[in-house]
Amino acid sequence: MTTPGENETLRWPTRLDRGGIAQRLALVREAAASEKLPELAALLPDPASATPAEIAGGVIAALSWLQDRPQHQAIALQLQIVAMNLKNLAAR
Repeated sequence: MTTPGENETLRWPTRLDRGGIAQRLALVREAAASEKLPELAALLPDPASATPAEIAGGVIAALSWLQDRPQHQAIALQLQIVAMNLKNLAAR
């Protein structure tokens, strides 16, 4: 999975609004499908119809699922960046 920002890290993440979070989750679902991880994709709700609490719950569940799977570190990093921006979901 390619990262959206070349210099993006957890220390200096991109500030994502609701649309950015939705776009990032779409990339994570695509990566999960390409790596044959349907269980991971199933944990992430569609941001267009999900509440902020449902999105946050899905992101946390997905991060927990990835915790013991270091081979999927790129996907985990994207979800961690989303998790750091969950507070921005309230601003619709």
